[in-house]
Amino acid sequence: MARSFLKDTDFTEKEAAEVFALAHRYKKLRSAGRLDVLQGQSWGLIFFKKSTRTRLSFEAGVYELGGHPMVINASDLQLSRGETVEDTAKIMGRFLHGIVIRTFEQEMVEKFAENSGLPVVNALTDLLHPCQSYTDMFTMMEFFSAGEPDVDSLKGKKLAFFGDTACNMAYSLALSGGMFGMEVVLCGPEEFAPQPVLDGLFKEAGISKTFRFTSDPEDAARGADAVYTDVWVSMGKEEEKAERLKIMAPYQVNEKLFGLSGKNSIFMHCLPAHSGEEVSEGVLRSKRSVIFDQAENRLHVQKAILSMLVKKNRGTGGI
Repeated sequence: MARSFLKDTDFTEKEAAEVFALAHRYKKLRSAGRLDVLQGQSWGLIFFKKSTRTRLSFEAGVYELGGHPMVINASDLQLSRGETVEDTAKIMGRFLHGIVIRTFEQEMVEKFAENSGLPVVNALTDLLHPCQSYTDMFTMMEFFSAGEPDVDSLKGKKLAFFGDTACNMAYSLALSGGMFGMEVVLCGPEEFAPQPVLDGLFKEAGISKTFRFTSDPEDAARGADAVYTDVWVSMGKEEEKAERLKIMAPYQVNEKLFGLSGKNSIFMHCLPAHSGEEVSEGVLRSKRSVIFDQAENRLHVQKAILSMLVKKNRGTGGI
């Protein structure tokens, strides 16, 4: 089976460091024009969920690597009329060179990887968001490194995440942060604490569990190098909005909470943001907010992830 990127831990720490170094190079050299990494290749970008940053960054990224991005709305596929995932994946394996999927169930991306014979990239599931977490690691390296982005700059840094800590973003940050020696603190209401599946992901990857959960926002924020939050109401959970807003209110990243973090700390959000809910407008637009650096870096990091998969699958029949 071809090497894929379905979980944050699908690359080793050494491979991930190579991804980051390549992302830095791509970012510096973007104006040099198209590359030939994906020359002659067609990649399917399949969307079961609406998207802004994911679609733009992957479509531009595949093109800039010399490939042909084919954006596919899942509702346009025969999947929507009952064709199985297995059959769809096998057909795509005959036509394409790789697949990027933004969907709901983690099982969906796993089935595509198992049946297509192609490298598959998890562009978001309800369980994990590895492309975003790698982008976040890279963005933090840019701000924490003395020179060029260096993974060692993450070691010992404290990352505090506020809100729904049983969500894909919290899980991916815990995994990626754990790989690179960060202290990851997940902070939210007890009823939204991380589930046992996260411990299972650490065990499956063979890495030490390095995150901790707390319901005390001041404890989580105090001395943090990076303060992170995400929307309180994810796609598909809109009916829970009123209840969630009430329960999550103490975990809003506002000026008071952010003021407890380190003096050189940064504010992070994977966007879209709902100003006045999970974050105050003042923090969101402050000089220490790196939200647009994160958004831009999706392009560079994902180009590097695709390039790594090409390298790892070369000569294996994977591409």
